[in-house]
Amino acid sequence: MSSHKSHAQQTREWLLKQLENVGDKEECTLSIGQDQAVLIYLKTMTDPITVQEQLVNRFYELNDLDQYHNFVSSFPSVKEAKDQDELLGSLLKGQVIVCIGDQMYMFDALLVQGATVSDAKTENVIQGPTDSFTESLDTNMNMIRRRYQSANLKAEYMAIGKLSQTRIAILYDDLRVDKAVLKELKERLDNLEADVIQSASEIERFTMTPKWRLFPTMMLSERPDRTVLNLSQGKVVVVIDTTGYVILLPAIFNDFFTAMDDQIQLPPIGWFLKAVRYIGLVATLLLPALYVAFTSYNPEILKMQIALLIAGSRATVPYPSFVEVIFMLLAMEFLTEASVRLPKAIGPTATTVGGLILGTAATDAGLVSNIMIILVAAVAITNFVIPMSMMSFGIRLAKYGFIMLATFFGLVGIVLGIISMILYLASLRSFGKPYLKMFAIRKLTEEGK
Repeated sequence: MSSHKSHAQQTREWLLKQLENVGDKEECTLSIGQDQAVLIYLKTMTDPITVQEQLVNRFYELNDLDQYHNFVSSFPSVKEAKDQDELLGSLLKGQVIVCIGDQMYMFDALLVQGATVSDAKTENVIQGPTDSFTESLDTNMNMIRRRYQSANLKAEYMAIGKLSQTRIAILYDDLRVDKAVLKELKERLDNLEADVIQSASEIERFTMTPKWRLFPTMMLSERPDRTVLNLSQGKVVVVIDTTGYVILLPAIFNDFFTAMDDQIQLPPIGWFLKAVRYIGLVATLLLPALYVAFTSYNPEILKMQIALLIAGSRATVPYPSFVEVIFMLLAMEFLTEASVRLPKAIGPTATTVGGLILGTAATDAGLVSNIMIILVAAVAITNFVIPMSMMSFGIRLAKYGFIMLATFFGLVGIVLGIISMILYLASLRSFGKPYLKMFAIRKLTEEGK
């Protein structure tokens, strides 16, 4: 009997060793006199009410280990573990391991977070899961662990913000993660000096270097499926309480142009969709600047018919082309900002009607050309093709730099702007990873191993 108990003790120790650095594991010892029972489970995966009422309260109500043993084993869904791997697998699925003497049972107490979970709002997909993270850290952990049932998924908890003491969890796959990235992240979070942290974007802003940068080097996501995919690629995830977004790092330029539909569609279709997004990137950056360059500096590059068409369209416009472009782009920015800030009931209607009236009236008054209206619409549409809003904001700002260069230097300025942007992107690093690396991080990184 003692050998069996020794074996059960060894199994329990092995189980806890596998869950090392897993911050949401719980080991609860129930004892009355010499009688003891041990419960091992993941807090974010199990229903606390079920555990308390069916396992903890019953232990003290029955007041007898043999009766408690009979009570637990009498549940139809309860099974006795055959080996260690089965124990570990059931634990990761949300079951409670009940250790009574030399017996170890798997008690089903899975917590299903369904009522508080809503659909994704900023990262839409055509096919695939539609659920999004909530503002509860435990609920978000539950959603991730349901999709990533591996003992290698570690969770380390800490609090940030001097006044807010916001709870965060650092998630990573211990076999796939780059240890150097993990170490650098912990150092930056330890050195974070902020009184109140309430959102994921605040952590991104306070921890990333350089402070003044145009493009994000961390990715925010509200989708559990994207989060799990990035975990499997060896990235680190920071889950923050009180916000419905998580931080994925390191993030390279190509990550911001990848949608989850790319993983679901057939490979040629996924490549085509990504190519469309990069074409949209070039269009939204360069179309306004090219319009200024062609109309003010280099009309000879265009065909005669197109040059005459543009000239005829601008015959009534009283000011230079760059003023026309800035005026219309700022009007579009006002409409975009208004659509975000207005109440949802009237926002789409007000901005659509406002845009139509503004465009029609400006054209009829001769303040802008018809071609400019088409150009602004194309720029707005192509900017919205970018799947991650963090990157689209940076692109929206960058196009004004190209307009300024085109205003002073024509096509030569646009070429200089393209070279400068490539050099700037190449100089950025996301936790040591080159920002312009165009391929995903390998699943098993050799660096830092």
